This record gives sequence, structure tokens and C-alpha cells, in this order.
Amino acid sequence: MNIVRKDVDAINTTIGIQISKVDYEEKAEKQLKEYRKKANIPGFRPGMVPIGLIKKMYGKAIMAEEINKIISDSLMNYIKENNLDILGEPLPNETDQKPINFDTDEEFEFLFDLALAPEFDIELSKKDKVKYYDITVTDEMIDNQIKSYAGRFGKYEQKDTAEEKDMLKGELAELNADKKPKTDGIHVTDAVLSADRMIDAQKALFVNAKKGDTIIFNPKEAFNSSEIEISSLMKISKEATKNLTSDFSFTIQSITRYAEADIDQSLFDKVLGEGKVKDEAEFRAKVAEGIKDSYIADSEYKFGMDTKDAILKKIENVVFPEAFLKRWVLATNTNLTKETVEKDFHLMLDDLKWYLVKNKLAKKYECKVEKDDINAYAKKIAKIQFAQYGMINVPDDILENYAQETLKKEDAVKNMIEKIIEEKVLAKVKEAIKLDTKAISYEDFNKMFEEK
Repeated sequence: MNIVRKDVDAINTTIGIQISKVDYEEKAEKQLKEYRKKANIPGFRPGMVPIGLIKKMYGKAIMAEEINKIISDSLMNYIKENNLDILGEPLPNETDQKPINFDTDEEFEFLFDLALAPEFDIELSKKDKVKYYDITVTDEMIDNQIKSYAGRFGKYEQKDTAEEKDMLKGELAELNADKKPKTDGIHVTDAVLSADRMIDAQKALFVNAKKGDTIIFNPKEAFNSSEIEISSLMKISKEATKNLTSDFSFTIQSITRYAEADIDQSLFDKVLGEGKVKDEAEFRAKVAEGIKDSYIADSEYKFGMDTKDAILKKIENVVFPEAFLKRWVLATNTNLTKETVEKDFHLMLDDLKWYLVKNKLAKKYECKVEKDDINAYAKKIAKIQFAQYGMINVPDDILENYAQETLKKEDAVKNMIEKIIEEKVLAKVKEAIKLDTKAISYEDFNKMFEEK
């Protein structure tokens, strides 16, 4: 076997692998013997089929299989042994490859095109400047967050007089023309409704009503002919509501109101943990701190985007094997068309460039991912997910359990490793360059994304 490399240019090369009969014959013969042991052919006992017949039936296929194994192993070993930094994967040559005929040929030459990563350096200094947006936490944000906590930790209370958003439970009865209950009409002993779902004219009948009062109303009008609302109230099918025009009586049996929690020590302890703060001022400071922490991720995301753009500009004149990469994308993604690849290729190329830059900087700054890094990142993800539901005081053992479940997923771990590397690289970049820190409102921060 002989391997020949022919460089087209600095970023494209062709590898030729020449295979002789001696390279595959022994392995093919061994495979034929294995086939003979397992072959089940009518007229012959297992293991007694003549080797000539086996060779006639399977010889060419086995030879092709063994040659393909040799080619694949040899190509990958050559790339590894010669430290070739390839992009994508090797592709069969489309211009110089001679036809291959396994039926007649005994010697073969296979040609493969490879794309090589271009050589470039990334130098960073304080002359490089990137904006860092510091999102301002306002009193309104703090007030809204506290109101959210008060709502989340509130409780249901029984009341005597109804308000718009109260849940009313009572006896519902269909009425005839003289406002008396229909003998065969709809009757629900435990109906539940809320006035805030009704149109204003009907809503007014319930607001300020008292426990024990009987209200006469028209459900069709009240719920604006909503089949879902009416069928749920009356416990009938949506189809049955279509021709329903009767008035109904509703005798209020109970009035339930959800009351927000008081802004007191009890709420502070529920949100932050017992004794973490002692008064409302300390509570507001902690809430502000939590909001600030949640916005750091947004600021870091924007900083990462801007840093990526700034660094990629440094290599905008570096030539990449674009023709090969387009071939490779099409060959490995059967759902893509040539037109789609052409349209989106600049985005794909930027992703590839950033991947190479990130790895180069990771090596330069000696950024490594340890097991503890992965565990900590998994816990951070779990903490963020809980925080989305307002749970900011989750015990460490619960975070650990969630993290360990995430770490059982191989794809999730691979993704985390890439994210950790990127975070470490960006942290080093932040030290190397000059940050142009700018205070900004959350609204203006979001507008920057809308403009794009």
C-alpha cells in the first residue's frame, strides 16, 4: 500500500491511497472462511459448502468490504499521524479519480479531497475595545418582582362579598320564561364561575353580591357565546351549548378570594430562607441583587456576540476552503439544497471561524474543562431553571440531584463542555482587552436585538 499527498494549495489537498492485492487478499480469504462456517445453502451441510462456491457467491463483495476498511483506517491514521488539521471530513475526489471496478481490478487507487484549516494568529491587547452593557435595575423592577413573590406565596380566603376576580361556587339552575326553574332543565349543584370572565353588563350582577344571594343572568350573553366557558360551567358538551338561550339562577354558596401575601418577615423567609434578611430594605436589596444576577447572563450574551464579531474581523482576510466546505455540507445534510447552502453559507462559515478561534484561544490561555467545572455548570443551569419559576432559594441537594440527572445525558454534557470552554475563553478575552462599560435600561438593551 502506498499513500501519496498532493497539495492543491495551502488549504486544499488530495490524498491518494494505492492498494495492491497483497494488502487485502489474506484478510478477504479469512472472511471467506468465516462465511463458509456460517453459510446455509440448500444441498450442503453447515460448514461444508465448497470454498469455491462461497468465493463465487460472496468473493467480490467481501473483497470490496475489506478494501473499504483498509482505505478508511489508512486515511484516518494518515491524518492523525501527520497532524493534519482538517475541516469537515474527507470527500471522494470528483475530478481525477479513475473508475473503480471490483469485478475485474486487483489493484486500486482511491483519491480523497481534504480541506485544511488555514494558519492564523489572534493577538489581543488593551487597544481592542468592546462594549459591555450594564443593565440598570430600577425600583419598578424591584416592585414588580416583590409583587410577583407576594402573589406566589399568597393564600385563598373565604369572603362574604364578591369582587370581580373571586371564585364563586353555588347552585346553578335553568329558568323558564317566568323565571322559575325548569323541571327538566339544566341543574348543577356545585357550579363554579368567576365574574372577571364575563362581559361588563353581566359582570355587574355578581360584583358586590353576597353569600346566599341568588343572581339571575344569561350565560350566553355573559360569556359572549363561548362554548368552552358555558360547557365547563354547566358540565355539558360544547355541542349542547349551541342552542342554549335560557336565563339561569345562581345561588352563591361560597366566595373564595386569592389574597397576596403581606410584605413581611414571613414572605422574606419563604423567598430567601429563614433569617436571611431582617427588614424590607434588606429584602429589596436582595431582590435587586437577584434581578441584577439574572441580567448578567444577558449582558454576557451580548458581550459574547460583540466579542465574536470583533475577533472575526481580525481574520476577515484569511482564506478558507469555501468550495470544499459547501460540498461537504451538501454531502452530509441531505435535507439541504444547493440554494439553501449558498444563502446561509456565510453564517455557517462564521460559526466555523469562531469554533477555530475559540479553540486557538483556549489553547493559548490554557483553558481546560475539569469534572468540577461540568458539575458546577449543570447546577447553574438547574438554578436558572428554578429561578424562572421564582424559586431562588432552592436547597443545594435538590440542585445537585437535578444536575446529576442532566449529566446522564451524553449530548447535554458535550454541549456543556463547549459552553464552559467558551465562557472561559471570553473571561480571558475580557481580561486582555479594554471593556467600554455602558449603563443601559432593560428596554433599550432589548431594542438592540429588535433592530437586528
